[in-house]
Amino acid sequence: MAKYEYAALNAQGQESRGVIDAASTNEAVATLRKSGFFPTSVTEAGKGGGTAVAVAVKAATPVAVAGTPVAVVGKAKARPKGGGSKLFERKTVDGKVLMIFTRQLATLIDAGLPLLRGLEVLGKQEKDPVLKKIIFSISESVQSGSTFSESLGHSPHVFSKLFVNMVKAGELGGVLELVLNRLAEFQEKAQKLRNKVKSAMTYPLVVLTIAMLILVFLLAFIVPSFEKLFKDMLGNKPLPDLTRFIMGISGALVANWYIALGAVVGAAMGWKAINNSPKGRVMLDKLALRLPLFGDLTRKSSISRFTRTLGTLVTSGVPILQALIITRETAGNSIIADAVMKVHDAVKEGESIVTPMEGSGVFPPMVISMVDVGEETGQLPDMLLKIADVFDDEVDNTVDALTSLLEPLMIVFLAVVVGTIVIALFLPMVSLVQNMSNPGAGG
Repeated sequence: MAKYEYAALNAQGQESRGVIDAASTNEAVATLRKSGFFPTSVTEAGKGGGTAVAVAVKAATPVAVAGTPVAVVGKAKARPKGGGSKLFERKTVDGKVLMIFTRQLATLIDAGLPLLRGLEVLGKQEKDPVLKKIIFSISESVQSGSTFSESLGHSPHVFSKLFVNMVKAGELGGVLELVLNRLAEFQEKAQKLRNKVKSAMTYPLVVLTIAMLILVFLLAFIVPSFEKLFKDMLGNKPLPDLTRFIMGISGALVANWYIALGAVVGAAMGWKAINNSPKGRVMLDKLALRLPLFGDLTRKSSISRFTRTLGTLVTSGVPILQALIITRETAGNSIIADAVMKVHDAVKEGESIVTPMEGSGVFPPMVISMVDVGEETGQLPDMLLKIADVFDDEVDNTVDALTSLLEPLMIVFLAVVVGTIVIALFLPMVSLVQNMSNPGAGG
């Protein structure tokens, strides 16, 4: 048995110091915890002049108690600093890369590997340079005495508030590996949902862009060539109305191309300005929920994101009020976010979560009924995750239906755009052929 000097907090948050006999640092920590103390540092007596030995807790994770982190002190290995200009340095990490890191860290901790060792392993094998640098930074921060969640909070551009708060809840509950697994599952499903919605939105935008480029090309280059041809071959004979209409648009575009270009740029800047202003954002989000075809998809994906985020946070031990604030920030739609904030205010006043959800007019009756049942049975987190699964399936079905409907619509749209110009150009050709076949008719 060896003697260990310790500093620990009691249940009232008061610090006490002393010496304890134990076979190892881990045993000393366990004995102190059984006695109702929360160790902040444990050092072997007479060694290192107060240098703390790494404190091992469940999953070797430093746990914050009453805002005081467990001291995990040691010699931090120097990491090579990246050189070069930071002006164009990438600071974000792809969602899929972050999901893999989360899953791997959860697996290592679940297998009994200490947190610092797990970070060391993942840092060495990580290929993404941004995440690699951040992993080593987190490792050094934890070694210097910060909790894992605090260290994650130093990189807000990579780890969201949802991520940090779930890790914090896992630290406090001693279930970090479970929380990390939930986070990985959450990221995986959120990524899948995001890809589904993007694919549904991207297809019509791409087709519409191609159609506009074809239209501009025809009007700017093809139609003027035919206009000269018709003047040479038909002289001053009147052209069909449709042909004259198309040629008028072509002439205006060629003569005032800078105005047309300025209008496009102005429209893009105006859209961005409206999107960045609070009132404009509300207006666009309302429009997004009311759009034919796409409005239903937007609503379902937002509700799925809301319920999955809230359910995952509450299941992981994050307090409901804090979870609602985080969920509001990740709603993705200001109308849904305002509804979530009303729910937060009502819960803060001691009311049920169902009443403000029903009053918002945003959530379908099925969602409200399932949340009501979850509250009554005390299974709200599980019910929220079930709602998310249901709406994930709904999003899949809506995307499939949209794709099957939009494909023929886009083909018809392209045919109408190109076909109208082609018909306008061939109508005078028909008159020309008729004149050539009946030479006496034109005289």
